[in-house]
Amino acid sequence: MIKAEARKAAFARRKAAHEAAHPGAAGVLSQVLAGYRAVPLAGYMPIRTEIDPRPAMAEASAHGLVGVPVIEAEGKPLHFSRWEPDGPMKDGPFGAQIPEVDDFFEPEILIVPLVAFDRAGGRLGYGGGFYDRTLELLRSKRATLAIGFAYAAQEAENLPLEPTDQPLNLVVTEAEVIEFGPT
Repeated sequence: MIKAEARKAAFARRKAAHEAAHPGAAGVLSQVLAGYRAVPLAGYMPIRTEIDPRPAMAEASAHGLVGVPVIEAEGKPLHFSRWEPDGPMKDGPFGAQIPEVDDFFEPEILIVPLVAFDRAGGRLGYGGGFYDRTLELLRSKRATLAIGFAYAAQEAENLPLEPTDQPLNLVVTEAEVIEFGPT
């Protein structure tokens, strides 16, 4: 299966899961992050039908630094700017909100959005390679935990992965935590 076909099928599953979602989908993510208090982390501002990590990010921000990705340029790693739950935001690339004022830092934990995941730690994203480049860079400097956050319905088999795709350490869904180990 080629990536375009895999993405199309995964987007349909994610859309259905999003439409059926109940409040509290980030509860399991909050439980996971509670074990990493004060460790700098970055989440994301959800777009389209992505599962929303903001409730868990808001809880984590009471204990340490939390940021969101900022796209500087195509083909480059992401940067992460400090995020506050009620802080001023502006429109960024691809429709995601970014902090109005840049306050960049390097996170040690990334909550990663995705289109599909598998039980081996594989992740299918949007195709821009932003998170793969970013994880490769961060992991070259220090241990960096990559937490995929998704609806359980986004699980897939036989994802069309490439050698440059960075694996996830775990996936958190609205129902469970799937651990893959260190990378």
